[in-house]
Amino acid sequence: MAGGYSLLLLLILGTGGCWELLDLHCKVYNSCDCSFRPDLQALDCDLARNVFGQHLAREQLVKALKAFVGTEQPSKPLVLSFHGWSGTGKTFVSSLLVKHLYKDGNRSPYVHRFSPILHFPHAQNVNQYKEDLKLWIQSNLTACSRSMFLFEEMDKMHPGLIDVITPFLGSSWVVFGSNYKKAIFVFVSNSGGEAINNVALNFWRARKDREEIQLSDVAPAITKDVIADQEHGFWQSEIMKQNLIDVIVPFLPLRPNHVRHCVRSELEQMGLASEEDLVHSVTDSLVYFPEEEKVFSSTGCKTVAFRIDYYL
Repeated sequence: MAGGYSLLLLLILGTGGCWELLDLHCKVYNSCDCSFRPDLQALDCDLARNVFGQHLAREQLVKALKAFVGTEQPSKPLVLSFHGWSGTGKTFVSSLLVKHLYKDGNRSPYVHRFSPILHFPHAQNVNQYKEDLKLWIQSNLTACSRSMFLFEEMDKMHPGLIDVITPFLGSSWVVFGSNYKKAIFVFVSNSGGEAINNVALNFWRARKDREEIQLSDVAPAITKDVIADQEHGFWQSEIMKQNLIDVIVPFLPLRPNHVRHCVRSELEQMGLASEEDLVHSVTDSLVYFPEEEKVFSSTGCKTVAFRIDYYL
């Protein structure tokens, strides 16, 4: 029964042709980069043009990737942790990351996404999920050392489950037939968003430019929020205790001018003219906080597409 359950999970997790990952050339000779074709200049350009108000995320991400990709034999996998409120661009940036690192972009069979709601829904099955997840990670690292693993909504992950992959994030694990240290792990979470928002609000109240916000201004508060959250997937996690996260990537709350950029960008993608009356109507229809000052969008740009349809 357990074996059948494991096979079922593998089929659910996989995309079309998942076992095509077992490329014989890659396995035997370990010389295939599995369609890993990083174009960091294009990534930086895409982030600059299409991700609004996120100078910290852009800086941290590009810097980390340049260092990692430029190292022929990394000492450990690259582990990134995205933090910020919903609608600030975390999912979009992760898709750009995949787009500019792999030849087939988001269709690449070497990119694996996990959602706690979809893949690990039942708390009573955590032990089984652990076995399946470890097997999935190890088998795909054996097939392709340049694999990427994206874990969404870590704040909804069952605490303790993610610890099963701890050995794969360090420098001393051995995966037969593969240099697993070339892999990339990305954790995405809303946790720490309130701490980030408070820092951004304090800068605004002090009349400081948001571009002056540094990682050191937000990282300690993010870490504190995450480790204090008993519902978070990193609660009492060895990943946190062993400091296996290489880079915290914070996403700042969005100002009305950033929302306007989102509206114009969405209209362009829809092939529509960017009429200013429509742009302002959509922007003004969002809820902003704090209630008295209305500085930041409560939902970022998440509802922009829906609101455009409403006002058309």
